Amino acid sequence: MTDKASSGPVQKGDLVLVDYELWSEFGGKRELLDTTRESAAKEAKAETPETALFRPRPHVVGRELFPGSLGKIEAALEGATVGTEAEKEFAPSDAFGERDPDLVESFSIQKISRLPEMRREDAHLDLGTVLTIQGRSGRVSLITAGRVKVDFNRPQAGRKVQFKFKVLEKIKDPARVATTVLDMEYGKGEEFPVQVEGAEVTVRLPDRVLFDFNWLVAKSRVIEDLRSLLKVQKITFLEEHKTPAPKAPAAGASPATPSGAAEAAPKTEAPPSSTP
Repeated sequence: MTDKASSGPVQKGDLVLVDYELWSEFGGKRELLDTTRESAAKEAKAETPETALFRPRPHVVGRELFPGSLGKIEAALEGATVGTEAEKEFAPSDAFGERDPDLVESFSIQKISRLPEMRREDAHLDLGTVLTIQGRSGRVSLITAGRVKVDFNRPQAGRKVQFKFKVLEKIKDPARVATTVLDMEYGKGEEFPVQVEGAEVTVRLPDRVLFDFNWLVAKSRVIEDLRSLLKVQKITFLEEHKTPAPKAPAAGASPATPSGAAEAAPKTEAPPSSTP
């Protein structure tokens, strides 16, 4: 249920939950680029893992929602009415850009074979293979006997885009903002007990994150988001390391003998021998 604080027109900087589907069109064919809706994935007959979760996505309006786009798709969220389904179409120049034929370049097969990603044991060169050349990422578009053409255009360049979306709510409650930030930047935000008091936020870390490198990477983003969204002055992360209780001995098992407590067996000394 949404309250009055989480309704109304969406503004840049709002933390929202958005439900959407993003389609591209090229040559009369539609392709699903991204979605939070299972119905759209089924319509597109998209291959999804069994563990895939379709649910609204938390997002800070004004930030990049679709990497590689020119920003106008994300800007469509600004001014949207909470709870109202919307649909907008974008020309290629407003979506992922027009295709530039000059961004398709040819390289010798020898140069391609020296790239780090092609020197791995599992490396395989094929149409669509993503390569990084001089800091630019591109896809292989043609392979001949001695040359390889790489397309450095954005994958969706030259395509019209259709964006269907509904902003379900604006999140304003401080504790929910903190939990949503954790979910957005790391995942499973509901596992983090959170307390917000005035300008201070306290987050208790669950056991699973204590030695997780992904948490170390996400932590700085969480701090930045909490500062910008809640205007807090202090953020505390609490770690708790519990020592496992010793296991009880199995039934019928003899208790272990403490080190050094074993009694030495009595020694029998032979009587001294007499020499005639």
